[in-house]
Amino acid sequence: KLNISYPPNGTQKCIDIENEIAMRPYYDKRISQEVTGDNLGDEWKGYVFRITGGNDKQGFSMKQGILVNKRVRLLMKDGMSCFRARRTGHRKRKSVRGCIVASDISVLSLAIVKKGEQEIDGLTNPEAARPRRLGPKRANNI
Repeated sequence: KLNISYPPNGTQKCIDIENEIAMRPYYDKRISQEVTGDNLGDEWKGYVFRITGGNDKQGFSMKQGILVNKRVRLLMKDGMSCFRARRTGHRKRKSVRGCIVASDISVLSLAIVKKGEQEIDGLTNPEAARPRRLGPKRANNI
């Protein structure tokens, strides 16, 4: 699966990819690397994505800075991603996935950096943009 987001509109779309060959260009890439979307089909021609994370088949999330393509057990402390301390000084050894994409990733999160020629329905078209939920805080910002 690919979870593709378009930050200017605040929209995201999850697409299923059964074709293993279409996923091969993403293997051995790291989090925050940019990849093209040409291999996903004609509608994605010209799109450029940034890898923002993902989960493996057992649900362990990828963590930036761990340069392996498998799971590792790290001693986590307060302030680290993938961990929330329950007490002061609390540390715990937890399993996380490295930041390199491999074949056992079940969901890969991508963000659109550069839009291609075609609009993607429900993602990049202007009608799909979510309205601003909150108004301005002060009257001089109107």
